[in-house]
Amino acid sequence: MEQKSNAFLETEKLSTLMRKYSLPCIISLVVAALYNIVDQIFIANADYLGSYGNAANTVVFPLTVVALAIAVMIGDGACAFVSISLGAGRTDDAHRSIGNAIILCLGTSLILTAVYLLAMEPILTFFGGKVNAETYISAKEYFFWIALGMPFYMFGQAMNPIIRSDGSPRFAMVSTVAGAVTNIILDPIFIFPLKMGMMGAAVATVAGQILTAGLAVWYLFHMNAVKLQKNSFSFKGRFIRRFLLLGVTSFLSQISLVISMAAVQNMVTKYGALDPVFRQAEYAQIPLAVLGIVMKFFQIAISISVGLAAGCIPVVGYNIGAGRRDRAKDLFTMLLAWEAAIGFIALLIVELLPRQLINIFGAGSESAYYTAFAVRCFRIYLCMMVLAMVNKGTFIYLQALGKAGPSMILSLVREIIFGVFLPILLPRVFGLDGVLYAFPTADILTFILTMVVIGKVYRELSAGNVLENTAGSRKGCPSLQAP
Repeated sequence: MEQKSNAFLETEKLSTLMRKYSLPCIISLVVAALYNIVDQIFIANADYLGSYGNAANTVVFPLTVVALAIAVMIGDGACAFVSISLGAGRTDDAHRSIGNAIILCLGTSLILTAVYLLAMEPILTFFGGKVNAETYISAKEYFFWIALGMPFYMFGQAMNPIIRSDGSPRFAMVSTVAGAVTNIILDPIFIFPLKMGMMGAAVATVAGQILTAGLAVWYLFHMNAVKLQKNSFSFKGRFIRRFLLLGVTSFLSQISLVISMAAVQNMVTKYGALDPVFRQAEYAQIPLAVLGIVMKFFQIAISISVGLAAGCIPVVGYNIGAGRRDRAKDLFTMLLAWEAAIGFIALLIVELLPRQLINIFGAGSESAYYTAFAVRCFRIYLCMMVLAMVNKGTFIYLQALGKAGPSMILSLVREIIFGVFLPILLPRVFGLDGVLYAFPTADILTFILTMVVIGKVYRELSAGNVLENTAGSRKGCPSLQAP
């Protein structure tokens, strides 16, 4: 019965499946990205917070990505494992992996919260929080409350892809949207009439995360293709190893982004202090604040890219489990075309409307230097959006195919080798602008490598030689079979 409930993934038109699964996933991820950017919009437009609050938000942002990295490793890995297991008819593996994912998520979230609270000062300092006193005070206040909400945030994010793997992408979307709407409603109330400042922005965010987590808990007791049982929560290392292997690419893509952001934020602080304008105390926070805004816009765009690909995970996993590699190849082609098209639209927006974008973040109440740097940052930093989208979509799709190795390598090369060393090297020649040149340069170099991998994947899918170590057809799937 459980297998038949998802059998349409093998027969339904691919464009219909992409729309059904990717659209809710895109909405979920974009809305999740709006959690932080909505805070930043309201903070930027509050006279008593302004660019200091914006810079503080930028400092804390990578620390939420660390939590997200752990959550998506668990959630995306379990999603891929559950989908492949259902496609191969192994429902017992599916429900046990979900139970173990829940236990792992709860444990790691509590540990991370403790680390954040105990090591708050050195962590904030590492990410540029002490650019000036006002920024540090705001960052510390905001981070304290965000850290308290980490278990709810991580649980909601980890369960979201698992809910999609159960055949309910719409519910996954609704739970995320409900949390974001809560945040959007509470933010202006807490920040403006109640004057709660950074604490208000953080509490509004956590309230939304609690709602999303609560809806996920409700769904776990009303699943469709998979039914949780008592033995689902029996901690088994073999299940954890298997789904974490499939999710490690998601983790590395996020955690390597944190490493890259740390390098970029430190270089912006360092070379901003050498700039004739930004070396002045009253303008010192501007590069950090603006960079955060630009990165948030990029996060929205890349959320669409990831949503397109992540929505394909249940479809690809099921078809690979069912031996339909032809459908996996056709879906890959469709995905790459959509990634490039959406990347082009995003590129037009940042190149043609940078002033309009920065005006949303309180540019009217800031100095002219704020707007001028923002325009330059948007146009340089994001000029290779098309390539960035194709790269990211490919990384996730490789994960869906069970090809964790190539996906992991590409992610590490992009975010660590290029994403860390280029921001360190280029500013030596170009000064503060060198930090901005690093991002598009990294995407160009990564795209060259990505094209090589794409060609290899097409050949393997055409020859039926893919997933040698992680999945197979219904007649045999040695590495995923229960011993």
